[in-house]
Amino acid sequence: MTQSSPKSPGSSPPASSPPRQAATQPLVPPPAPDDLVTNAEAPLEADETTATDDGRSIDDRISTYTESLASSVVDYPTDHGRRYHAFRRGAYMMPNDNKEINRLDIAHALVTRATGDKLYLAPIEEDKTHRILDVGTGTGVWAIDMGDLFPNAEIIGNDLSAIQPSWVPANVKFEIDDVESEWVGTEKYDYIFVRHMLISISDWPRLMKNIFNNLNPGGWVEFQDMDALYYSDDGSYKETHETWKWNKELTDTCESIGRTARPGPRLRGWVEETGFENITHQRFKCPMGPWAKDPFYKDIGMLNLVQLLEGLEAFSLKVFCDVLGWTKEATMVMLASVRNELKENAFNGIFDHHVVYAQKPFTSEETEE
Repeated sequence: MTQSSPKSPGSSPPASSPPRQAATQPLVPPPAPDDLVTNAEAPLEADETTATDDGRSIDDRISTYTESLASSVVDYPTDHGRRYHAFRRGAYMMPNDNKEINRLDIAHALVTRATGDKLYLAPIEEDKTHRILDVGTGTGVWAIDMGDLFPNAEIIGNDLSAIQPSWVPANVKFEIDDVESEWVGTEKYDYIFVRHMLISISDWPRLMKNIFNNLNPGGWVEFQDMDALYYSDDGSYKETHETWKWNKELTDTCESIGRTARPGPRLRGWVEETGFENITHQRFKCPMGPWAKDPFYKDIGMLNLVQLLEGLEAFSLKVFCDVLGWTKEATMVMLASVRNELKENAFNGIFDHHVVYAQKPFTSEETEE
C-alpha cells in the first residue's frame, strides 16, 4: 500500500523495491477511484447484510483479518501496565510497547488505504526532493517506504522513542528528538511529512513556524491528522452510547490540557496563518467497523475496527487515570462497554482523516516563534 511513484501516482512502484509487508500489503479490494476516495461529503450507506454467511463472530473475523497484517533500547518506564517513552518523559501520552507498535502499523495501513493507496499526496518530484523529514515517525514504516521510492533522497525520521527497525534502506536514518524543542542544524528540507500528531503537540502554530523555517524555498509540507470526535451520517450514533460518552470525555479532556485530539479541521487555518501557499485540503471518511455497503469503505472499516480495538487502552489510560483521576479498574470497565459496542456494530460510526499540503514561497522571510 504505497504511493505508486513520486511523479506519477497512478503508476506502479519498481519491482526491485518491495514495500514493508506489515503495513503496506494491499488488502482485498483494488485501489478505489479518485472520486470515491476524496468524496467525503457524500453520506456512507450501511450494509444491511453485515453478518457473514458462515456465522463467524466478529472476534473470529478480526483474528482472520489481522493474520494478513504481519506485525512488524532504552530504559523505558512502565505505567498502568504499559511501556512508555523515556526521552522527555510525559511529553506523549501513548505507550510505545509491542502492542502499540502493531497498532501503529495497522493505522499506517488504514490511512494509506483510505487516501487511495498513497504514501503522500503533495506534488513532490524526485529530482527536486533531496532531503525529507518524517516528524513523529513512530515505527518508521512511512520513512522506510519513502526510502525505497526516493532512493537518491536522504530521509530522516524523528520520534521520542527508538522503536524503529535497525535494518532500513541506506538512505534512511532515525533520530530520537522532541519536535517541540528547538530545531538544531542548518541544513533544510525539501519535504516535511507530519502525520498523526494528535494529543502530541502543545503548540501547533509554533510547530508550523518551525517547519516553515526549516524548509527550503519552494519546499512542501504535508499534514495528515484526524478529527477524533466520532459521528455518524445516519444518526445511529447517539449520546446514549457508551462510546459517545468515552469519546466525548477523551476529546474534551485532551482539549482542556492543551493537546487537542481534533487537529484535522484546524490544519488549513494554521498553515495559512504561517505563510504557506498553494494549499490543498482533503477530507477522507474512515468508518469504524465493516458496516458500509461499498466494498472499499467496508475494507477500511475493518482495518479501522482492528486498530481501534487494539488501541482503546493506549488512547485512554493516561487521560482517564492520570488526568481525570479514574482508577484503572473503572477505566477498564468503561472500555469493555466501548469494545462491545464497536464489535456489535451498535452504530455506524465514522471519524475523518484530514490531509493538508502546502508550499513554502520561493521568496519568503523566516517566521518568528
